[in-house]
Amino acid sequence: MSILSLVISLVRLPTSLIFKAVLQISYNEFSGGVPSELEKLKKLSVLSLQYNQLYGAIPASLGELDSLTRLDLSFNQFFGPIPVSLGYAPKLQILDVRNNSLSGNIPKALERLKGGFQYMNNPGLCGTGFADLSPCRAVISSDPVRPEPYEPGNLSSEVLPTTVQPKDIKPSKPSNIGLVFAVIAVTFASTIFGLFIVLWYRHQKLKIGSTANTTSKMKEARRKISSPLISLEYSNGWDPLAKGQSGYSQEFLESLMFNVEDVERATQCFSELNLLGKGEFSTIYRGILRDGSVVVVKCIAKTSCKPDETEFLKGLKILTSLRHENLVRLRGFCCSKSRGECFLVYDFVSNGSLLRCLDDAKVIEWSTRVSIIHGIAKGIAYLHGKKGSKGGLLHQNLSADTVLLDARYNAVLAYSGLHKLLADDVVFSTLKASAAMGYLSPEYTKTGRLTEKSDVYAFGVIVFQLLSGKRDITQLSRQAVQVDDKLEGKFSESEAVKLWGVALLCTHESPHLRPYMEDVIQELCD
Repeated sequence: MSILSLVISLVRLPTSLIFKAVLQISYNEFSGGVPSELEKLKKLSVLSLQYNQLYGAIPASLGELDSLTRLDLSFNQFFGPIPVSLGYAPKLQILDVRNNSLSGNIPKALERLKGGFQYMNNPGLCGTGFADLSPCRAVISSDPVRPEPYEPGNLSSEVLPTTVQPKDIKPSKPSNIGLVFAVIAVTFASTIFGLFIVLWYRHQKLKIGSTANTTSKMKEARRKISSPLISLEYSNGWDPLAKGQSGYSQEFLESLMFNVEDVERATQCFSELNLLGKGEFSTIYRGILRDGSVVVVKCIAKTSCKPDETEFLKGLKILTSLRHENLVRLRGFCCSKSRGECFLVYDFVSNGSLLRCLDDAKVIEWSTRVSIIHGIAKGIAYLHGKKGSKGGLLHQNLSADTVLLDARYNAVLAYSGLHKLLADDVVFSTLKASAAMGYLSPEYTKTGRLTEKSDVYAFGVIVFQLLSGKRDITQLSRQAVQVDDKLEGKFSESEAVKLWGVALLCTHESPHLRPYMEDVIQELCD
């Protein structure tokens, strides 16, 4: 469905069905201009068109949408000025026009939006009162394709105050005004003619398309729009948090749900500047929520998630219930159908992974290493529960990369039990990666099963890494205690011997001879 036909289908709906309209069709391949029919959606509160291939001028009629609170046109190909009318849209709080080809004077009235107005990467924009922008010069463009915007200050060779409105202008050179109006008239006529061609072309495409298919889509749109909140973000496909379909209480679901809009805002539309890392099945971003708290957003393709929604929600309930000082907290979840992704929102941990610290030249003091080992042991013990109990949870992906360090270098385990949310083939892929790094217990290749003793094995490998300061311990002789040379002898020999012995026991070939984590903690504390 084209953006034009989509808008037309919405416009044709009875206004009594629409309480609040949220039109989110970002991250698609829509091209062309913004349809003028949008001005008829008087209840439109959010319009998100970012990351498409839209071009042309921004319609001034968008400023007449009295309910509009957020307008996101970023990462498209719009050119020309920002309409003055947007500065006076009564409820507008967020205007994002980044990464376009806009030019001309920014309306002074947009200063009121403060941080809600984002305009970076539009080299042609100018104005006073906006950071990183130069004041506009009163120059009349001779370019017939992209004329200088019709703004106060462009109508004469004199630079007028930016607070002057069009009705107050008294130009000093009428001959220049005639030239400006002539250019505007030609441009307006060209735009109307171009719009007519685009509309005609799209109309032909709609006629050629399947009538039955179009009818089906219209019915689906009407069914969705009859709800109090129109959100094309959730219009079709997999949605494990769909109301009334999961078997879980609404109170429980609402305690987990994040709005896709909040996640996009937190990560600045998943900006490369906020990218923390990429894996085989996920991408990780840093974000800042509206309340100012810093989070990590883990983006997972929906094809990598468990296909059974009941199983997915069951796992989600378990993971969000985990509360321990040595575990990274999972705050919540949301999914975006248009992107085909799920987003897991975790607390941010400032000092990154233990693996990065092992690679850095910075020396981790001995007492800090011992504290990290204790913290990891406590986190695993919490997951496993009481020794011999069946209600425990396996980490399954324990490594120096999933052990994070907070501002005080306390160890916190990331992505505990994530396998509860992932499809089987993805879980198997992560296990292969774990085996390649030396963290997977040897019995797995024989039995194909993971137990608590598998996590204990991975813990032992991490202890070896911390003591020796080596990332790769495959060549490490485990018969003699080896302590990191970078410590220059500043460590406790008795503690080193005890910890080396714990690591040897935890990585024993036989899982039956490995201790439970409760026993490990008792040994560490003695």
